[in-house]
Amino acid sequence: MSIEVRELVIKATIVPENSNSAGSAGGDAANNNVSPSEAMINACVEKILEIIKDKHGR
Repeated sequence: MSIEVRELVIKATIVPENSNSAGSAGGDAANNNVSPSEAMINACVEKILEIIKDKHGR
């Protein structure tokens, strides 16, 4: 039985960092300059992309 998601609500809280690299963009989750919330977002995005890729492969 398949499940259809008709609404997706994403809530994010942005907390300013107290480091000199606050203006840098991009980066890898393995990088030490990535905040825990950014790492969580990156992990979620990777998982969603993996699910989408698997769905298209069927």
